[in-house]
Order: sequence, then C-alpha cells, then structure tokens
Amino acid sequence: MTNPTTLSHELRRSRDSDLLRRRWIVGLSLFGAAMGGIVGAYQLGMIRRLPDPPAGPFDSERVDASDYAYKRMETPDGLLMSATYIATAILAGAGSPRRAAERPWLPIATAGKAAFDVASNAKLAREEWAENGALCAYCQAANLASLAIAALSVPEAARAVGHLARGSEGSGEAHPDLPHRLDETPEEDRAVLEDALVDEASEDSFPASDPPAFTGTSLPKNRR
Repeated sequence: MTNPTTLSHELRRSRDSDLLRRRWIVGLSLFGAAMGGIVGAYQLGMIRRLPDPPAGPFDSERVDASDYAYKRMETPDGLLMSATYIATAILAGAGSPRRAAERPWLPIATAGKAAFDVASNAKLAREEWAENGALCAYCQAANLASLAIAALSVPEAARAVGHLARGSEGSGEAHPDLPHRLDETPEEDRAVLEDALVDEASEDSFPASDPPAFTGTSLPKNRR
C-alpha cells in the first residue's frame, strides 16, 4: 500500500499516462455530476428554468418535470445522476499511478462502471424519448461525457487485465512510465523529485525540534 505522503505527491505531480487519463475521467465525471445537479435543482424547485439549445429535440423542463423523472426511488433523477458520476470519479481517483499492477481491480472496476453507464444512459434516453417525445439537453451532454470516460478507461483496464493474466497481482511491478521507488529513478530526475519532497516538508511546516520524517523514501545524506 502506498503511504499517504508518496500518494499525495504522485497524484498531484506525476505525468504518468494512465494518471493523465484518470484526471480526464474525474473531470468529465464532475461535469456529469454538475449536469445532474442542475437538473436536480430544477426538480426540487431551487431554480425555475432550464434553458435549452436553440435547435434539436430538446425540452428539458418538460422532460425533467414529467413522471418519468420522479419514478425511481421517489427521488428526482437529476440527483441520482449526480451520485452515479461521483461514484465514477471516486473509482478513477483511487490508488497510485501503479494501481494497474498493485490494485488491478480498481481500473477494471472503473472501466466496468463506465461501460455500465454508457449502456444505462442509452436505455434511459430511449425511455425519455418514448415517454416524452423530447430529450433533456443536460442529460444528453452528460451522456457524451460518459462515452469519453469509457474510452479513456480502456488502456489502464487492459493493463490491469494483463497483470492478472500473468499472475502478477500484488507484485508491485512498476508501471513502465513511472519508477516504483526513488532509488530506481534516473539520476537526472532524482534531484528534482528529492527537492519536491523536501519543499513539501520544509522546516516552515515543522517545529525545529521535530524534523520531518519520510516513510518509504530515504534521501542521500550528501546530495550536493
């Protein structure tokens, strides 16, 4: 398990290709959740209007005020939409950049959730049209985000399946784009990583009598 200090640094600073795609997935998921939040606010009477694009088969106010929008769990479906996109964001955000090797179930679950969302959204869009003869523009914008999320989740999930197929679950095999430990980092990059860790745990953040201690990372005594 990656310690919190290392996880914080890696998730914020790493340029690993899988992590870059995970950031896009989280961003698109938050966009989908925001679309659900707007619809939910209308369905709860917090806002009075849902403006639509000037063209297209859209009548968001009629669709989101219909029986169709309130028939699941006695809850406005905009709020349920927000919840499912937040769940996707959590799955995408969990784990280190090496999670395809360390926790392969996480990228597989992320891709599975994304595929489920695409199929579920298509089914709901058909129901929406059949019952109302119109579509909710906000829901369809979120559906487009779901398609992009599904595509972005595939490479890391494929890598995770490969690790499982080779029986390497839990082996901690390093991602090809990211060294597993500081002492495996190329010499020219090591000083940059060391300086970043030192900067984040500078003496300004700790009493002089209680210097920072790093777990899982040891710095050379004579860096210069």
